Amino acid sequence: MLALLKNLKGDKAIWGVVALLALFSFLPVYSASTNLVYVNDDGTTLGHLVKHGVLLFLGFGIIYAVHRIPTHYFKGLSLIAMPIVLILLAYTLTVETKIGGVTANRWIKIPFVGVNFQTSTLASVVLMIWIARYLTKIKDTAITFKESILPLWLPTALVVALILPENFSTAAIICFMVLVLCFLGGYPLKYLFVMVGTGLVLFGMFLFVLFKTPEVLPQRAGTWKSRIETFWSPEKADKDALHQLTLAKIAVAEGGVVGKGAGKSVIKNMLSQSTSDFIFAIIIEEYGLLGGGALLFFYLLLLFRIVVVANSAKTVFSKLLVIGVGLPIVFQAFINMAVVVQLFPVTGQPLPLISMGGTSIWMTCMAIGIILSASNKKENLEEEGYDIEESNPLEVLSGQL
Repeated sequence: MLALLKNLKGDKAIWGVVALLALFSFLPVYSASTNLVYVNDDGTTLGHLVKHGVLLFLGFGIIYAVHRIPTHYFKGLSLIAMPIVLILLAYTLTVETKIGGVTANRWIKIPFVGVNFQTSTLASVVLMIWIARYLTKIKDTAITFKESILPLWLPTALVVALILPENFSTAAIICFMVLVLCFLGGYPLKYLFVMVGTGLVLFGMFLFVLFKTPEVLPQRAGTWKSRIETFWSPEKADKDALHQLTLAKIAVAEGGVVGKGAGKSVIKNMLSQSTSDFIFAIIIEEYGLLGGGALLFFYLLLLFRIVVVANSAKTVFSKLLVIGVGLPIVFQAFINMAVVVQLFPVTGQPLPLISMGGTSIWMTCMAIGIILSASNKKENLEEEGYDIEESNPLEVLSGQL
């Protein structure tokens, strides 16, 4: 164990924050899993706790493996991963899966393991690496919009188009992060404004067609409409959706300053998705404002360390990579918390490293491993200080595309 700890590289503060979040997650997951056991008749509380522990253990294995990879290797790996991701996303749309009472085309089952894999979580990480690689390649060149369509906007459009029909919130986060990354990477602002305008027009047309002809996507259209109405016009909202948000508010109010204590939540047995989408409500009910504030502090600390790592990274690619894969983790946490206190419409985004899940935990851990790789100063070489052909054969291919 000591030998393993000595081999941990990268930012120690990030290691510490991630470990603390993971350890704390066992308490709310064990408590909230009673909803699955006694309301949905799904397994046992111990079984869910063990499953969560195994997923986190494998997640930390992913962090350890990924953080040992030199950062510049991810350039070439993204070229291999992008076509695979697009194929997986397309295949996912043909597979209908029911998880937690929700039936959607978001997951595929991993053969022989029986674990459901949400391909959009992998796609978001791979796309950020792809874009960071492209922006690094053009950083000293003047490009036209036409030249960037094929290498930049086409992959982005394909990923978003394949995710949007079944997972609007993830598609929206990806779009936002692509714009942020392009802005920070020096992509011409005039072209960014063109893409923002085009995106808004296409999105408006998509919603208009969807709500006027909901039979195109009957289940998702109804869900999105219900969530928007619940947020903007509660009097028109679906009673069940409004009831769930009301329960979340009650849980927050019942928590007070110090909370009821670990495992003493009452709302968890009435609130659907209490182990995932609404787990923050259960945390506040049991640990109060102090517990919720402490959790928010650790996510803010993670954000701070991500910015520090990006600022101190030696290469442009490393800087953009850290921002691209790191910010979505924190944004997702903020969105999850904002939904619970009704500052944001319901999105279905889990609380990173806290909510029960499989691939969401693993892909978050992959992103953290990439950040830790970039923060390892001994492994990262100066941008012009190494021979590409000798250090990474994949990067030769990357430089040609």
